[in-house]
Amino acid sequence: SEQLVDNPYKTWKDVNSSLPDVKIEVLGPPPTSGTRDAFVELAMEGGAKKFGWIKAMKKKDKKAYKAVCHTVREDGAYIEAGENDNLIVQKLEANPNALGIFGFSFLDQNTDKIQGSFIDGVQPTFDGIADGSYPVSRPLFFYVKKEHVDKIPGIREYLAEFTSDKAWGDEGYLTDKGLIPMPKEERAKFAKAVADLVPMTASDF
Repeated sequence: SEQLVDNPYKTWKDVNSSLPDVKIEVLGPPPTSGTRDAFVELAMEGGAKKFGWIKAMKKKDKKAYKAVCHTVREDGAYIEAGENDNLIVQKLEANPNALGIFGFSFLDQNTDKIQGSFIDGVQPTFDGIADGSYPVSRPLFFYVKKEHVDKIPGIREYLAEFTSDKAWGDEGYLTDKGLIPMPKEERAKFAKAVADLVPMTASDF
């Protein structure tokens, strides 16, 4: 039967003989970071559950499954670089062999210094993240209880503001904060649903 062992790999060549014989060094955020949460869920758990026997653990022992999929190495291969993504970019400049984990906006602002990692043959680009084809990307959801809309002041106005073109449009101010807009057709669909207060269903995810 399958069993887990401590990760023995010290270099990328240990992982795959076609990769360079350089030390594994990954610079990333601490556990308090939302970026870390996203990476753990999308990349680490996403990769781990491709193994059928690990995926099966989720139903048998959810706690053990989470420990396997969400635990980051503590032998020096992963280096917590704080929540300042600019610092990670600086460290990558100093060590071109290292990998960094941070939001797309910092990659986009520093394409003259660093390059994004292909995953399953897909490059991290604005369009690839917007259409969901880049595997390590996820949509942003916020939820409003319909019965609260006209009881709590400001909710209807908040919904209108967030779904306005000046906020989530291609040139909206949320793009300055790192949000990548959905395709125009999707925005129109959800803006109408918000305006009509249509409840979400499983098919919306």
